[in-house]
Amino acid sequence: QVQVVESGGGLVQAGGSLSLSCGAPRSIFSIHAMGWYRQAPGKQRELVASITAGGSTNYADFVKGRFTISRDNAKNTVYLQMNSLKPEDKAVYYCNTFPHWVSWGQGTQVTVSS
Repeated sequence: QVQVVESGGGLVQAGGSLSLSCGAPRSIFSIHAMGWYRQAPGKQRELVASITAGGSTNYADFVKGRFTISRDNAKNTVYLQMNSLKPEDKAVYYCNTFPHWVSWGQGTQVTVSS
């Protein structure tokens, strides 16, 4: 079973920043686009940002200009830099392939206080 491992969440005040990391097996990471997703309480999981193996990125409208996705192919790690956080960004953040097809990890909780 393929596993991804997310880390870096926490509690931050509105306007603050957090950086998330996600490690994935090399067999998956090296050839697949990766994505960050989030699920807020009572809502469906949604795509936040994606990055191809070559580094092309795409963002959901609600994070454009605030979040940056990047990847380090040598470390099999994808990152999500989150700036100007808003209370509505509160959610559990997950990484997966894009489109997602491996098992979901436990995610990492992001809480933004107003």
